[in-house]
Amino acid sequence: MDMARITSPLDRVADFPAIPAGWAYLDTAATAQKPKAVIEAITRAYGETYATVHRGVYQRSAEMTIAFEASRRRVAEFIGAGAAEEVVFVRGATEGINLVAQSWGGSVLKPGNRIMLSTLEHHSNIVPWQLVAERTGATIDVAPLTADGRIDLDAMAGMLTEQHKLVALAHVSNVLGSVLDARRAADLAHKVGAKLLLDGCQAVPRMPVDVAALDCDFYVFSGHKLYGPTGIGVLWARAELLDAMPPWQGGGAMIDKVTFERTTYAPPPARFEAGTPHVVGVIGLHAAIDYVESIGLAAIHAHEAALVHEAREALSAFNSLRVFGPEDSAGIVSFAMEGVHPHDIGTILDESHVAIRAGHHCAQPLMAHLGVDATARASFGVYNGRQDVEALVRGIERVTKIFA
Repeated sequence: MDMARITSPLDRVADFPAIPAGWAYLDTAATAQKPKAVIEAITRAYGETYATVHRGVYQRSAEMTIAFEASRRRVAEFIGAGAAEEVVFVRGATEGINLVAQSWGGSVLKPGNRIMLSTLEHHSNIVPWQLVAERTGATIDVAPLTADGRIDLDAMAGMLTEQHKLVALAHVSNVLGSVLDARRAADLAHKVGAKLLLDGCQAVPRMPVDVAALDCDFYVFSGHKLYGPTGIGVLWARAELLDAMPPWQGGGAMIDKVTFERTTYAPPPARFEAGTPHVVGVIGLHAAIDYVESIGLAAIHAHEAALVHEAREALSAFNSLRVFGPEDSAGIVSFAMEGVHPHDIGTILDESHVAIRAGHHCAQPLMAHLGVDATARASFGVYNGRQDVEALVRGIERVTKIFA
């Protein structure tokens, strides 16, 4: 079997030192590999320019603070935010959603209020809302899916009422790759007076995102899926919403003045960034944004769409294999094979130097909807090419022979 790597249309494989020749990494939806530019930025930040931020009067600290806040402005520009102050640095999308749930939700939601989710949500966009619903007396509703695995906005429109205060949806499904018509979702939410939160983890790495054009109210994403470091993520929210939200965590940096009798708090975003931040993670995120924009999000989206088309077409040729999601899924292909557990598929593919994801993908309600316990998932990035699809198909052929 010829596993020699041929050049990807984006020609970016050489940028990723952790991807050796002959290894098909198809787990980008879980976490993206890191390009040299990001690794070098992190190395410089720790090895040459490191200091904490916002605290020191010495030059090194002042310079790192300037770089840190420049990264905030870079994020704001990247997602079309109105101001850098609308960008809150968090550990990841999960923390961002929990922050909104506990701060905004905890102060706004009341008994009788409702929250609208969808069948395909990641657990991190389900469990935080369950926790705050239990605390506030709110109720959760779930929008169904269309036959091809999209959030059914027509059905959701009929379900929304003036009691709904929040709609929280995935911009792109982490299992099906289905892309939400986010602007229509915003229109539907706002028509009944609800806010819209979008989970952008799978969208931001593979398509242009403009929060102003989407007209959402909250947007979250994680750096590690955007070719950046782990432990850093972004919550964007409209300035007026952040201004009205109480702190979620207390500590250093988020205060105005502390006495034992009373504490006053800093304005956003500092109010929501208690403690010493992940300084180097923020620097690495800046480098990751520069990297993907040097390629172009439109080019990345077109590249991944072509790979998805080839993969879906090739996998659909196997009679025993069921491919999930819409034909135009964004960068992700999930499938199941009759009589073979996805973990066995993943193990055999690993022996063939193909890395995929196997399991419920933190989307157990979706698995129940699909009628399976788990799926196998191949997801693409800028370093993948046709050779990786071919390696995946050869691996599946080997699986079918073993379990014939």
